[in-house]
Amino acid sequence: MEQLLAIFASLAILALAVTTAGHALLFKRDGRSVILWVGFIILLPLLGAGLYWLVAVNRIRRRASALRPQPAGHGDSVVGKPAKPPYALRLLATLCDRVSPFPLSGGNTITPLENGEVAFPAMLDAIEHARHSVALATYIFDDDPLGQRFLGALAAAAGRGVAVRVLIDAVGQRYSRRRMVPVLRSAGIRAAAFMPVRVPRDLASFNLRNHRKLLVIDGHTAFTGGMNIRVGHLTATAGVSPIRDLQCRVHGPVVAQLMRVFADDWTFTTGEDLSGEAWFPELSTFGDGVPARAIPDGPDEHFEALKLVLQGALAEARRSVVIVTPYFLPDAALISALNTAALRGVDVDILLPEHNNLRLVQWASHAQYGQLLDRGCRIWHSPPPFDHSKLMLVDDEWVLVGSTNWDPRSLRLNFELNMECYSPALGNTLRNWFERRRIEARQVTLKDIQEQPFAFRLRDSTARLLIPML
Repeated sequence: MEQLLAIFASLAILALAVTTAGHALLFKRDGRSVILWVGFIILLPLLGAGLYWLVAVNRIRRRASALRPQPAGHGDSVVGKPAKPPYALRLLATLCDRVSPFPLSGGNTITPLENGEVAFPAMLDAIEHARHSVALATYIFDDDPLGQRFLGALAAAAGRGVAVRVLIDAVGQRYSRRRMVPVLRSAGIRAAAFMPVRVPRDLASFNLRNHRKLLVIDGHTAFTGGMNIRVGHLTATAGVSPIRDLQCRVHGPVVAQLMRVFADDWTFTTGEDLSGEAWFPELSTFGDGVPARAIPDGPDEHFEALKLVLQGALAEARRSVVIVTPYFLPDAALISALNTAALRGVDVDILLPEHNNLRLVQWASHAQYGQLLDRGCRIWHSPPPFDHSKLMLVDDEWVLVGSTNWDPRSLRLNFELNMECYSPALGNTLRNWFERRRIEARQVTLKDIQEQPFAFRLRDSTARLLIPML
């Protein structure tokens, strides 16, 4: 009897492993990811198959699509009149028309805010002057002196009758010594955690993270970019781990698009419908302001939207491309697009931190440098403080800012929010910002890579194998 049970169990495990490996072969898009998963399943059939069905990307995408409703239509009347992009970038705008749920809207003002010393006082002042509503979404809301300042400002706003809603990612809030959702609630603020993870029931949701950073005041002023709510972004007083970053203050019709993204996330998380004048007021345009639009991205109906935008922008570049990102792990398609742009004679400059806060990511990133440098792309290492900024600039006229990194987690798993803008003036401002960073930076050459010690190159190449899982 025991022999029969052992044979039956072995056959069941074999059937599970074969089925799982077949699913990976049929549905996984990244060849390296297929090899890793199939190899893992062959070596450890039961454990490998179990982990695959719990955390594999395709399962996550289906779960996200099922969980998140289609946009409910909030704010359809206030997203602004469609604007015409510059003629030279019309095809890029057409691509974005098809991957974003929002039209390109004119009459906006976009003001870059560098580091927490500039961004946080502006955000706190906006909260303190809110009259009707405050919507805040963040990946990390830290219980530190800065977090306490935001807590006080939000509590004061709620106390004077402002409708305040705060959404914090359930995994991101673990970076704080105290989880801020209950702290906010005890202060009279409506707060919620995005996609809580209760093991083992919700393990498949572990990678469904809301990485968006967004603050909308009274439906007419917004702040978005890469900054979390934590004291580290105050570079002068952060202590041992200061963080550089870039945030934008936004006015104009595109604010309604940003607010709609928050409203959909909030409705999905809590079931509460945010609508009406407090959240979606009539918005004024600012003359010949910046044409802009929100581009949400995530493992749902917006799956790989930003990756398509990045590829399209690289294809349309005529003179220059600037990329600033803390985490740089492009897949083969993006590497090919970067190299093709460089080979066409486009100046491709990529600014990355000299010392990354994620060592494995840094090693894997280094392993890809040679492919890019060999084709004419230029890579620059910025010195400390750690640069968390996220920017793409094409021909000093097309600007992409937001929360997305150039890595598989941002481009395939996270819920992200970015904003595209068509503006030579804004492009020139950000080009100057980049050039100040580049003056401080060290250029990485192909010779640097080739002369690395063998042990370092082996380490980096080994780390590269894990890119599909990072």
